[in-house]
Amino acid sequence: MPRRYLFYVSQPYSFAILRPLQDAIRKRGDEVAWFVLGCSARPLQDDEVRLRTTAEVREFDPVAVFCPGDWLPYYFPGLKVKVFHGLPINKRGKDTHFRIRGWFDLYCTMAQSDTDRYRALAEEDPHFAVAKTGWPKLDAILKSRSSVPRSDDRPTVFYASTFTRDVTSAPDLVDTIRRMKDSGEWHFIVTLHPKMPEDIVEQYRSMADDNLTFIESDQDFIPYMGQADVMLCDTSSILFEFMFLDIPVVTLRTNMPGPYLIDVDSVEKVEQALRTALTKPPALMENMRAFSDQLHEFRDGQSSERVLDAVDQFLAQPPRLKHKPRNLFRKLKLRRRLAREAKQQIALDQRGG
Repeated sequence: MPRRYLFYVSQPYSFAILRPLQDAIRKRGDEVAWFVLGCSARPLQDDEVRLRTTAEVREFDPVAVFCPGDWLPYYFPGLKVKVFHGLPINKRGKDTHFRIRGWFDLYCTMAQSDTDRYRALAEEDPHFAVAKTGWPKLDAILKSRSSVPRSDDRPTVFYASTFTRDVTSAPDLVDTIRRMKDSGEWHFIVTLHPKMPEDIVEQYRSMADDNLTFIESDQDFIPYMGQADVMLCDTSSILFEFMFLDIPVVTLRTNMPGPYLIDVDSVEKVEQALRTALTKPPALMENMRAFSDQLHEFRDGQSSERVLDAVDQFLAQPPRLKHKPRNLFRKLKLRRRLAREAKQQIALDQRGG
């Protein structure tokens, strides 16, 4: 009898993370359903099953629930599996990647460094298990070289920006990107964070032409990653994802500097930095590859399979774990949040979102 798995989605980025896992599940002859709450369900495809109520989830009865976010409905049936929404980066000095909130049974890690830290946390309070599997999203990223063919031979810059006001580069780079793409020498691919102010989004969207491809925030940009020759960013963790494709990165005033990228402190220096990155300086590339290995050890595109194997192992031989923290106050807060977001989701669905 086919096994059933549930994907819990509360942020737009979850679709790209979970689809490689869906592919692996389907190859095994098993079934997948999606539960979307808190964001648009428009990215769901025609062949993807959506559940809308807790009653439907209970009837579906998944053996495991996969979640890239920080929380999920604790009362859903099935093993609660954390697959993470990003690489284990200490972003802007906030080491939130290793915060244990008490909702998950199994954490699927990416490299020995984060595995060791999670196992140390599990020894302190053994109510969850840890398995080094790799990140499902990277399976799709590694395949992106052949996903969408290049349209021309010009240098292609993939630009992405976070929305946080004190670190975003999007407002500052509008004129620079417009000038560079209008020169005809460059081709840009642009995507912006879903929470980016709409006036900024519209400035970039309006630039779309033969020299600039604009990807909406609810579109999957992974197929376009492999087209890039160089990545331009700020403090969005997406910049590290490009490194696994051996694509050098240029940043404007990043909060995550290091020898693995080229960071500049003014917009006037951006174009020259991009030209330098295109030459792939040996020291830069060596440092980039070494740092990437620290973040994610696997390059075989089989991380989703390892995640499923870890779930199989957990279900076949359940580890001896303590009960999760009772967290009565946090559970009450979560239920209130879920009820509020359920109402918002109904309105969002009615608007076609």
